[in-house]
Amino acid sequence: MTVNPARHGPFRGRLAPDAISAYAAAVGDDTAAVNAGHAVPATFPVILVFDAVEAARGDVPAQAWTQVRGGVHGEHDIVLHRPLEPGEELTTWSQITGMRTTRAGTQVAVHLEQVDADGNVAVEQWWTMVLLGLAGLGDLGAMPAAHGFCDAARANPLGFADFHIDDAMAHRYALVSGDWSKHHFDITAAQAAGFDFVFAHGLATMAICTHRLLHLLDIDDPRRVSRVAVRFARPTPLDCDLTVDAYRIEEGRIAFDAVADGVTTITNGRLELRT
Repeated sequence: MTVNPARHGPFRGRLAPDAISAYAAAVGDDTAAVNAGHAVPATFPVILVFDAVEAARGDVPAQAWTQVRGGVHGEHDIVLHRPLEPGEELTTWSQITGMRTTRAGTQVAVHLEQVDADGNVAVEQWWTMVLLGLAGLGDLGAMPAAHGFCDAARANPLGFADFHIDDAMAHRYALVSGDWSKHHFDITAAQAAGFDFVFAHGLATMAICTHRLLHLLDIDDPRRVSRVAVRFARPTPLDCDLTVDAYRIEEGRIAFDAVADGVTTITNGRLELRT
């Protein structure tokens, strides 16, 4: 089986102020600039890419999908080339740019470009999924840049931030994102994916980590974020207490991980700021 990735698009979207407000409420983002309608959360562009990701996934041959016993979101990386403005339009393009075979299955990296009205790339995202049980496609292209951090960074702790993820979080996030995947709501579907609990959307957990870190750093303007990246080590259960631990790598670069009720769910977190 071979994969011949194509570039898919355009998928048109808008940084609509009402959607931004609903998004902030869904993930508990109480940042003043966001709630006043003056700023876009750094992770908000993810809700504009779902159709584009699905189109790129369609380049994996139908025969390959018969081997897949499930899929998980392995990593996500967002690079914001400039501050975003509420109300502006972004057009998304997608393409599979990397594939690697692992013991668990096949990693598939989808590169997403979000282009503004002037034709400039405002946001890039790399969505890496793991198709469990899939083998035989062979490696392809390049995987996204690493965003791990060395143990030396742990010698420079910046503190921690806590957040309670309630049992309605998945429903609120699905309303704004359109992601109604059953494993967030149905224990049978969650068990089929290998977990004995329903869990929050990974991208919602990523959003929570981002705005909690900004609060910890006493930053009230998400437009300062130039990059945020995570590895999803394990799903985050609903109705849990999430703790985000932050470490200084260097000026403007923060490493972080997150623990839910004592279990690590986010690793290799990276937050980069404009100076």
